[in-house]
Order: sequence, then C-alpha cells, then structure tokens
Amino acid sequence: MKLSIVTYPDKVLKQKSEDVEKFDEDLHQLLDGMYALMMNANGVGLAAIQVAIAKRVLILNIPDEEEEQHGENLIEMVNPIISSKKGNTIYQEGCLSVPDFYEDIDRYEFISVNFQDRDGNTKRLEADGLLAIAIQHELDHLDGVLFIDKLSYARRKKFEKEYKRMLKEKKNSKK
Repeated sequence: MKLSIVTYPDKVLKQKSEDVEKFDEDLHQLLDGMYALMMNANGVGLAAIQVAIAKRVLILNIPDEEEEQHGENLIEMVNPIISSKKGNTIYQEGCLSVPDFYEDIDRYEFISVNFQDRDGNTKRLEADGLLAIAIQHELDHLDGVLFIDKLSYARRKKFEKEYKRMLKEKKNSKK
C-alpha cells in the first residue's frame, strides 16, 4: 500500500474519521503501511486521516531513553476513545502534517483509552507523559483537529504568517 503524508493546509485533515467496522487484510495493510511511513518520516504518531484515509485508526511508537524507536513498542489503536482524563500538562508538539513547526500545547496529563487492536480485540491503556500527549494529538486528528487549532487567535495568526513564509522559502530554494 503506497501512502503519503497529507500536509497543512489540505482540507482532508479537517475531516472527521469514521469507525472501523471490518478488521480485515485491508486494515492490516493500512496499519503496516502507516508504520513504515511514520518511521521513515521520524514520527512518533500517525493517524489514518494523515494519509487521506478517514478511518478511526492511529499508531504510536514512543522513543526510549536513548531516543530510539523499536518495533515491539508499536501501539496500534482502532476506534480509540478516551474514557478518563485528569491533570494538565504543557508540551511542545510538532506534527508530520505541519512540518517544521512546534508549539506549546495544553493537554491532559493522565488518560485512559479504550480501543481495539488490528484483530478487533478490545483493549484498555493507561497513559501519562509523552504517550498520553501523543495519543491526544492523534485522537484530535481523527476528529479533524490539528494542534495549531488549539493556539490562541494571536498565535494562530503569527503561525499562518510564519508558515506561508516558510513554504515560500522552500519553493524558492527548489528553483
């Protein structure tokens, strides 16, 4: 399955994703393709909508203490729902769909998530730290929300200006 990352301001990123009902080979190929793409792009999380597939699917692979990612740490979530949340934390986030931009975002510190695995088995995960932040970030994607949507009005306007300038510079450097 040939996948590519959709980048801002593509309207597909604003779509709400639909629940997965079939846990079949197509879903497995999607998950495998997303994993290869995410690792190739040096990401820690990827939602299916970021590859233009509006399904409630996300993957995560949080780096270890040596900043390395290992296949056995891959988390695949299908139809995830946060069942509880508490505390607050601020973390500087980035996104494969909004390349080269980072901003402090307010998130819940602790969450519990109910989800299904690639075979449809029901799972529950308690998370804090970077894992909790990454899950919330990817879940937002499934609802058509980007981390930049969480910025204040003034910061969002500044982002728009900076991002347009950066895209223009990239375009000019390719000439």
